[in-house]
Amino acid sequence: MERTRLYRNGVLESEGFPIADVSDYVGDPAAVVWFDLCSPTREDLGKISEELGLHALAVEDALHSHQRPKLDSYESHLFLSVYGAKLTEARSDGVHAAEPTDAELELIEISIFVTKNALVTVRESPNFDIDEVIRRWDANPEMAKYGVPYLLHGLLDYVVDGYFEVLQTLDDRIEALEDDLFDGNPGDQEHIQRQTFRMRKKLVQFRRLAVPMREIVGSLLRRSEDVLEPQLVPYYQDVYDHALRTAEWSDSLRELVGNVREAHMNQQGFKLNDIMKKITSWAAIIAVPTLITGFYGQNVPYPGAEHSIGFWTSTILIVMGTVLLYRAFKKRNWL
Repeated sequence: MERTRLYRNGVLESEGFPIADVSDYVGDPAAVVWFDLCSPTREDLGKISEELGLHALAVEDALHSHQRPKLDSYESHLFLSVYGAKLTEARSDGVHAAEPTDAELELIEISIFVTKNALVTVRESPNFDIDEVIRRWDANPEMAKYGVPYLLHGLLDYVVDGYFEVLQTLDDRIEALEDDLFDGNPGDQEHIQRQTFRMRKKLVQFRRLAVPMREIVGSLLRRSEDVLEPQLVPYYQDVYDHALRTAEWSDSLRELVGNVREAHMNQQGFKLNDIMKKITSWAAIIAVPTLITGFYGQNVPYPGAEHSIGFWTSTILIVMGTVLLYRAFKKRNWL
């Protein structure tokens, strides 16, 4: 079934009709049309671009992936490029097993064409849940009277809410890393180092593609007199506030990951210092009998040479020196 919808005078009139029928409705000022394209070809977009008056540059951007998040304004329409975000289960590479606390960050590109009475969504991947967007539209059917801006709000609101879910999961996993950091399990050290690196990489990727959403929504708010009904401004302001919070949250998480990594490195330095103290202490203890036996092993006469008193003197000095050094180092927690 085609993902299409027709609203007339704010009421859902039809859905699931062929995209070819869109041309029958776009000329009606009382009609609002939405249709969705998933991984379309150049021919697919070419069929609708002429009908809707889409700019060639916007169509070109929709066909080429990895666009930066943006809002472009053309004479007859707006073009938005945004990214939906989700975390997927980690997969092993066949050689190394996937980490139990790891997950892959998937950012799905969505191109949006906004005309006066048509909304066109172009998804890079079917992994973006467009059905949830439809459910949000249907949750407030009385708002459909505001036409395309309301449909656009539901889409952007779902995208930004997805950012919150991703950040909440990353926040929980960073807290788990903090707990692992002080568990004292030597086997976790490599795990912590690997996970902090991966977590920081995810946050950098997320910030580069998801955080600019606040600029997109902010631009729509600045054009509110031309684009939005006054009744919709508070709804877009709410999305903008959420987008701003995700930006601040991602910054704080990135800083937190840096702190975990720094604490891990400091912890490794402290452990190395403890090891060096123990090695130095045992070396000092071993040096005492080495010194005494070396002294008594000279090939020249010395007090007690060839007498039992010399043997007992050296033995007593070895035992006393070793015990005294051991107690001194133990008192300072060097052993």
